[in-house]
Amino acid sequence: QVRLAESGGGSVQSGGSLRISCAAPANTIGDYCMAWWRQAPGKEREGVASIDVEGDTNYSDSVKGRFTISQDRRKNNLYLQMDSVKPEDSGTYYCARNLHGGYCFRTLLQGDFDQWGQGTQVTVSS
Repeated sequence: QVRLAESGGGSVQSGGSLRISCAAPANTIGDYCMAWWRQAPGKEREGVASIDVEGDTNYSDSVKGRFTISQDRRKNNLYLQMDSVKPEDSGTYYCARNLHGGYCFRTLLQGDFDQWGQGTQVTVSS
């Protein structure tokens, strides 16, 4: 069982910035496609960003140009830099590991991810 642990969530005003992190065991970051997902109350979980072993990234239209996913293989950490946040960015953010290996499909499907963290809450106030 891979243990992923998110941190860094909190409250931020609309237009502000926040960076959340995901700590992973060795041989995870940089060896697997990783992604950030989020879920707002009453809504389905949404994949917002992914990064593969070569550092290629992909974003949902809702966050493109505002969020940046990155990874630090030496520290075994995954990050999501969130800029120009909006109230609709509020929710619980999860990091996840793709079960297929190092490359990500352009369309993020929950079934392709087999390891999940417990989530970190992000609240954006207007």
